[in-house]
Amino acid sequence: MDEKEKSVQHFLNLIRKSKRGKFKIYIGMSAGVGKTFRMLQEAHSLLKNKVDIKVGYIETHNRKETQELVAGLPIIARRKVFYKGKELEEMDVQAIVNMHPEVVIVDELAHTNIEGSKNEKRWQDVLDILDAGINVISALNIQHIESLYEEVHQITGIDVRERVPDRVIHMADEVVNIDLTADELISRLQEGKIYHPSKIQSALNNFFQAEKILQLRELALKEVASQVERKVDTEVTINTKLRHERFVACISTNHETAKRIIRKTARLAGYYNSKWYVLYVQTDREDANRIKLSVQRHLINNFKMATELGGEVIQVKSNHIPAVISKVAEEKQVTTVCIGKPHLRLWQVILKTNVFNQLLTKLSDSDIDLVILS
Repeated sequence: MDEKEKSVQHFLNLIRKSKRGKFKIYIGMSAGVGKTFRMLQEAHSLLKNKVDIKVGYIETHNRKETQELVAGLPIIARRKVFYKGKELEEMDVQAIVNMHPEVVIVDELAHTNIEGSKNEKRWQDVLDILDAGINVISALNIQHIESLYEEVHQITGIDVRERVPDRVIHMADEVVNIDLTADELISRLQEGKIYHPSKIQSALNNFFQAEKILQLRELALKEVASQVERKVDTEVTINTKLRHERFVACISTNHETAKRIIRKTARLAGYYNSKWYVLYVQTDREDANRIKLSVQRHLINNFKMATELGGEVIQVKSNHIPAVISKVAEEKQVTTVCIGKPHLRLWQVILKTNVFNQLLTKLSDSDIDLVILS
């Protein structure tokens, strides 16, 4: 595709995006936190403000307080489908498109449609509705996000089969977390506000355990935080937006010092919920043919530890360490460079090294912090 065609395609994409409906998603750590309840509350508020809103699909799960909120809202009738001798109901996508309300409520984003439907998944129905220029408010639990499958499985032991691709979540114009503490959620369950009384004890013995809920809650909070960060990156101008903290740990073959720098940088990055990197600059003196095998093993182990802690390892061959640090910091949009505390003899070398002074100047000009870790 030549430049002219690329320009035309870009403009077409802008037109399509401008005509597309807005997409809002409520995310929760589990069933029963109040996603559907909140959607219905919002629907009533929009209705009072003369917004043409319809309920395309809602799942109350026979929860009394949720069912009460459905009353008074205009509902688009579901279509009847016969499947394996049974009459079932599905959301009527075509009816929604034909009525063309300003906003439509679509619950259970990860739902799998009945065989023979136009789309296999409800999230695909939602994309069709958005493409028709209709705004959608939807909801899902954190365990239904595709990239979190492994983590959710480790936490809960449950094989979640209905999943939504991350790209669908990324398309949302707004993502809102519905949050409860583990104690609040368990109390709601015990009060019969989530499941039928016959299922409460089984739920308490399995999914609804405090440690599992806490971990799922963390996943939900992180997911929404990353969505907000992505929105800032794409929509806030560079002159006004707050910078996102990003760290780089600069290590050498001194494995004990490197280990401390990696761990401390990981903790800093974890505090800010930010990306971080480990940079190792291999000089000629540290060529694989010149250093001991034990040193190489320690270095590899430190790389492995950094990866396990969530860091990205960067290796560069060069004799100009400060220049490489500066270059990587700029390329990765690093806000803080972390180095180890050098011993006295090395400090004397550093202070006499013009290149290091240039690095300090460059970092200062770039608004990048330099942290010397003990």
